[in-house]
Amino acid sequence: MKVPFITTVDNPYNPYTQFDEWYAFDNQKGYNSCQLLDRILFTSPDLGTNLYIKDKERAIDSIIAMHPFGNYTKIYVETT
Repeated sequence: MKVPFITTVDNPYNPYTQFDEWYAFDNQKGYNSCQLLDRILFTSPDLGTNLYIKDKERAIDSIIAMHPFGNYTKIYVETT
C-alpha cells in the first residue's frame, strides 16, 4: 500500500523508516510538519485505512498549496 508522507526537500531522513531522525531535523529547522499536518487533518480511526490515507493526502496537498514557494513536499512509502 502506498502511503503519503509530508516532508521538506532539505530533510535527508525518511519519515517512515527513520522517523526519530526525521522528526528531530524537522523540528530543529522549525518546520513542525507533524503539528501542521495535525492541524489540517481531521480524521477518525473509524473511517478505515483507505479513507484515512485519502484524507491524509488531501491534507498534505493543502499544506503544499498554502506554501507554494516553501519547501514542503509529499513522498510515498510502500508499506506492507
